[in-house]
Amino acid sequence: MVSSQSSTGTLRRVYVRPPVADTTAACELYGWHAPFDPGKAADEHDAFRAQLEAAGSEVIVGLTPIPGDPDAIYTYDPILATDGGVVALRPGKPGRRDEPAAVAEDLAAAGVPTLGTLTAPAEAEGGDMFWLDETTLLIGRGYRSNDEGIAQLQGFLPDITTHVFDLPHQAGPDRCLHLLSLISPLDQDLVVCFLPLLPVRLVELLRERDIEMIEVPEEELHSMGPNVLALEPRVALALEGNQGTRRRMEAAGVEVRTYRGDEISRKGDGGPTCLTRPLERG
Repeated sequence: MVSSQSSTGTLRRVYVRPPVADTTAACELYGWHAPFDPGKAADEHDAFRAQLEAAGSEVIVGLTPIPGDPDAIYTYDPILATDGGVVALRPGKPGRRDEPAAVAEDLAAAGVPTLGTLTAPAEAEGGDMFWLDETTLLIGRGYRSNDEGIAQLQGFLPDITTHVFDLPHQAGPDRCLHLLSLISPLDQDLVVCFLPLLPVRLVELLRERDIEMIEVPEEELHSMGPNVLALEPRVALALEGNQGTRRRMEAAGVEVRTYRGDEISRKGDGGPTCLTRPLERG
């Protein structure tokens, strides 16, 4: 069965946005470590999309303009995909507020309807949520997703069970810490995560469901070790490097594929999950 409400089924359809050269001037404003090189970034993104296609996914490339926003490349954040259509979120980062409408426009052209749209004072970013199963959504409450955003989102999903977890302060509101900065699902019974920063209630939920946790070494947290995209159950796409995490995933029976992301990932702290918005899995 094909569904939008899965984090680990075989990736059938996915939305991405390529880097736009004239947004490099805004990288410092948006908190990037350094401006990306437009030519190298384009090549990396082309190769990244080719890997998605090689895995059997239909790749939708979004081109509706979002002027001056280098973060628009990170398409996981502006929307939540559901079986009834997408929910246009409202990013907690003010510079990203134009993204949901542009993404919804791209997806409407691809035949994906909009189920609902969050409105002020709601704030919610996709990086703070993922499907544990087709009827269960996990949400992180932090500096990018507030109580009103979570409440409005729950209103669009009356038949969905949601679990909300407070995220740690870590480096504060100026540095982005999403729920998916700490954990990525790899199969219905397997996740990769940085256990020391996971909310206690989330750890308890995973244990209640007999979900195995592959622990990311502390030295690989900030190099996006926990940020891994499931292409299908136990087949993962990860950023090059993080060899400790890779060895642990492989020891757990996960096939690990890698991509080069010096420009599109490392400079903007956005891994393979951030770079994609899965629309259909099955």
